[in-house]
Parts: sequence; C-alpha cells; structure tokens
Amino acid sequence: MIYGNIDGVKNSILNKLESANEIKVSKDCILSEELVDILVETTQALDREVSAAIDRKGKIISMAIGDSSTVELPIIDIREGRLSGVRIIHTHPNGNSRLSALDMSALTKLKLDCIVAIGVKEKENLSYNIGFCGIENNLLIEEEVGPLNINELMEYDVLDKIRHIESLMRVNEILEDDSERAILVGIESEEDLLELRELAKACNVETVDIILQNRHKIDPALYIGSGKAEEIAVIRQALRANLVIFDDELSGSQVRNLEEVLGCKVIDRTTLILEIFARRAKTREAKIQVELAQLKYRLPRLSGLGTMLSRTGAGIGTRGPGEKKLEIDKRRIREGIYDLNKELEKIRNTRNIQREKRSREDISKISLVGYTNSGKSTLRNKLCEVAALKSAVQKENVFEADMLFATLDVTTRALLLPDNRVGAVTDTVGFIRKLPHDLVEAFKSTLEEVVYSDLLMHVVDVSSHNAEIQIEAVDEVLKELNAFDKPMILVLNKIDKASEENILKIKEKYKNLKCMEISAKYGTNLEELLKEACIDLPYTLKRFNVLIPYTDQAMVAYLHRGSKVDSEEYNEEGTLMSVQGDTEVYNKCEKYIIV
Repeated sequence: MIYGNIDGVKNSILNKLESANEIKVSKDCILSEELVDILVETTQALDREVSAAIDRKGKIISMAIGDSSTVELPIIDIREGRLSGVRIIHTHPNGNSRLSALDMSALTKLKLDCIVAIGVKEKENLSYNIGFCGIENNLLIEEEVGPLNINELMEYDVLDKIRHIESLMRVNEILEDDSERAILVGIESEEDLLELRELAKACNVETVDIILQNRHKIDPALYIGSGKAEEIAVIRQALRANLVIFDDELSGSQVRNLEEVLGCKVIDRTTLILEIFARRAKTREAKIQVELAQLKYRLPRLSGLGTMLSRTGAGIGTRGPGEKKLEIDKRRIREGIYDLNKELEKIRNTRNIQREKRSREDISKISLVGYTNSGKSTLRNKLCEVAALKSAVQKENVFEADMLFATLDVTTRALLLPDNRVGAVTDTVGFIRKLPHDLVEAFKSTLEEVVYSDLLMHVVDVSSHNAEIQIEAVDEVLKELNAFDKPMILVLNKIDKASEENILKIKEKYKNLKCMEISAKYGTNLEELLKEACIDLPYTLKRFNVLIPYTDQAMVAYLHRGSKVDSEEYNEEGTLMSVQGDTEVYNKCEKYIIV
C-alpha cells in the first residue's frame, strides 16, 4: 500500500514502490543503496518528495508520495522515555539536503530515531543530511549532521547514536518546548530591526540574533542573496533558532525559497504585525478587520504545490479534473473577504449614526493619533479622570501597557472641557512604519473617526531617539486618510523620560505646529492641554442672557450643569444669568431669554 498523493501516478511507478517494501535494511545501517535508487528514481520521474519509514529490524513499514515540498508520515506510536523506533528516509526534489522546518518538527514531535533527507538533483552527486534528537536543559532538541556522501552515511554508527539518545532520555525529565526563537534580518537600518525586535517581543518571540545586510537591490529569489542566506542558515543552526523574521514584505516565492535554504519557518514584518493584531483584537469589529487584512494578504500568496497547479479555464491541458485545491482555496478566501466586508459595512453604518448624533448635540470631537506605544491610551485615561462629566456613567479604562499595539479597539469617551463644552475623545489604533496597506484598508471604518474629528492630538513619544521618524510615519498615514489638513496639536508625551535636547529639537523642527509638553503617566500639563484644545476647537456655543424666576430654580441648576455661566445675579424678579450654551440648552430656556 502506497500512501499520500498518488493521483495521476503511473502503475509502473507504484509497482516499483510496492516492490521496495520487500527490501530489508541492515540493522546497523541507516538505509540501503537499493532503497535510495528507487526513491531517487521516483522523485526524478514525479518531481515530488518520496519517503520510506523503517523500523529497527530493518523492515520498511510505510512508503508515501508527497508533493513538491511535503510528504505524508505514517502513524507512529510515541512512548515516554524512549524514541519511537522508526527512522524516516525521504527525498528533497529541490536538490537541497538540509532538513526543513517540517522535518525538524516531525523529528522531535514524533521522537524519530532519525530522519534522513536526500537532496536530489539531475547530473549531480546526491547529498544526505541526518537529523537526530538531542537533549539540552531537559528539552528535546534537533541535531543535524551533514551534508554527507553515500559512503559516509553507510559508515555512520546509527545504533550507538540511538542508544546514547535513549540513555539521556531515561535520566532526564523531558519537557515540551513550544517557544519560538527568532533571527531578525533587514537591509535598511538598525533602528528598523530594533523596532522589529519589539514587535517580536509583543508576540512572545525571543530574539537570538539580529543581522543587517547593506544591500542596494533586493534579490528577487531570496531577498538577501544566496551567500547571505547560507550564512544565516549556519547561524540559525548554531543558535537553534526556529524562526527567521524579515523586516520587509516577502513574496510567496521568496518565503518558499528561503525556507528551503534556511530549514525553518520564515515570516515577514507584515505577517508579524497581523499576528499581533489577531492576538490583541478584543471587539467583534477589531477581529473582523484583522481577519479581513489577513485574507487580503494571503490571497496573492497562494500557490500551487507541484503537480496540483491550476487546471481550470480554457485551452489545452485544462480539461478533466475540474477545480483543484488552489482554486478552492482562492474562492473560499474571496467569499470570506466579501462576507467580512458586508459585516464591516453594518458596523460602519452604526458608527455613522453615532457620529451624526454627536454632531446634532454639538459635541466637539477630538481624536488621539500617534505612533504605537506613544502613550495614547494612557493619555485618554488621564483626560477622562481630569475632565470627567459629572452626569456620565463611569466606564472602565482602556488597557494600557508599555508594548507595541497594546490596544486595537477604538473607544470614545465624553469630556467636560474647561469652557464648559462637552467633548468626545477617541483613542485610535497606533500607527507604525511600513504599516501593511491591507491593514490600513481594513481599519478604514475605525480610522474614519480621525477624518470626522474637529481636532487631532498627535501624541509623540518624545523620549524616543526615533521620534522624528515616527512623526513622519504618522503623517504619511494621515495623508493617506485625507486627514492631514485637520487642526492639530503636537503632544510631546513622556517628558519625564525625555532629554531637554530632544524636546527642543522636535519643537524647533515643528515650530509651525502648536506643541504641548506633557507626561500622561504623571498627569503633567493635562489641564493646559485641554485649554489649548478649547482654543483650536470650533466654537459653536451661543451667548445669551436669561432671567429665571425663583419658581423654576431647577433651570438654574440645569444651566450650571450643561453650560458655561459667565455671571449670575439675584434681583426681585429672579436669577439673572449670562450664559454660553449649545443649541439644546438655548432651546430649553428660550422662554426666559432677555435681550
């Protein structure tokens, strides 16, 4: 019985693989040359991976055909304190015998005696890499030997190695290690990579090395070039990293090529940011937006696997099998994008209704914008403490933490401004350099709050050495949203940690903008910030005088609560007041207005 993807495989090839099941491998050898010949011949005929599972008696217990990059493994019995007693021999059609991330994962998860990869390439000598389990700090790790030639492989004392591993397993309590250790790679600047490290930290990924390559032109196949990729592969193996993160967006082919060379999972900056958003999203709206961005990012990166490429459409060679997996995946993603867009449209309509209600009530709208981790959520919480509405129901604070993208969910809260106007302050999603375009598109319904604001407070972490670059990154996104021409206050936050030199440099560069120095954490200068906001917000209050009889003192109390009282006198007829109020206040006390 041959397992795996056998669709379209000739009977002659299947019969040859069936006959290979009768091959007996010597107990003290990893494999036999006869088995290698059959596996290699099948791989060259199909351009697919082929594998054989061998037990310790030298019997072949399973044969499988995969696709161009993966192959099905047999069901293996895993017991505590010992290896599984099975070794896997498989081919790599790309000619690279280095063990892949999937190979390494299978080795440790299934506790294989060993796993052998044969690099198959026409007109070239075969190369072999062997993977063994090892133990370090009570964790099961992978060890790779190779590349070797056939003679070195046949002479390798595999039984002695297996006995040594099992003796270590008996005296150590083996723990599962699901942690991710990453190498960061970039070609632009060290500052970008330091920010990438913070993004990785936000995903609980440990950074074990940072590699910066000065390169003017991106390599279309490997992004960094073959020489550097080989160098990183050696470093990755030495540091036991199981993830490599690139600072720029990679194409689907670049990811596949890099994973083949590096032998581990490869992701780019966009994937990392999307992962953070997926973990942090709490509300239904944020979850929909993140899922939409993920689907849009994934769609152009879907690719066929070997012989499972597209077979639909017109022309020679396209009839017969019908819709294949690639088309099915693409169709499902497009349907998912359509459904999510419909749900976001409903949410957008709800936001429009809420926004119109605030407009009718003459509520001044303030939006906090800024780079991620600049202190927007902390500022929003402190402003709500300093200028809370007496009549407002106390709502919980927004989550705040010293990490990138701590909050994704947009919240709006009411404030009582110093001039007695009611304002609404909105905490928005933080921006970042190289913010994925799909993410900006998906969060457009949320970021519309910025577009309809009366005033933007651009919060800047003035203690950061990259403050100027971060300001420019936020300005770019605001331009993309057509919100750059809004009245704006540059809020220089974290002055308690910033140097005077850095503050002066920023103020000098942006002297055309109104700058306010604050510390949201300690509440420094927040009242002055609100006073400046009142100056920049469009003034919609009406000035009028009222004479309220003593029989209606509830109206006096209402005016003190909902308007700004400039003066108040008592005479024989009642209370004479000079008031500034919105349209609602004006209408309620219209009968008492005097000229």
